[in-house]
Amino acid sequence: MIKQRTCMGCNIKRDKSELIRITKNKENEIRIDLKGRQGDGRGAYICDNEECLEKVIKNKKLQRVFKTNIDLKIYESIRGVIIGK
Repeated sequence: MIKQRTCMGCNIKRDKSELIRITKNKENEIRIDLKGRQGDGRGAYICDNEECLEKVIKNKKLQRVFKTNIDLKIYESIRGVIIGK
């Protein structure tokens, strides 16, 4: 059975492999987990399209999920992954 997760932007459930995973570890480092294998810390998922990313930025969804301020560099890194696909 393929695991499903919900995108933070559009709230649609998709196969885990179709989404980009973003993690926050115990040291409060935010990372993009392209392989979905970083087991440390909390994870959040987003579709690989810019519309979902814009919704996440506008609604400060990532900040609420991780309960921390998110540097703009993180969003730009996510955008780079989306555009690169």
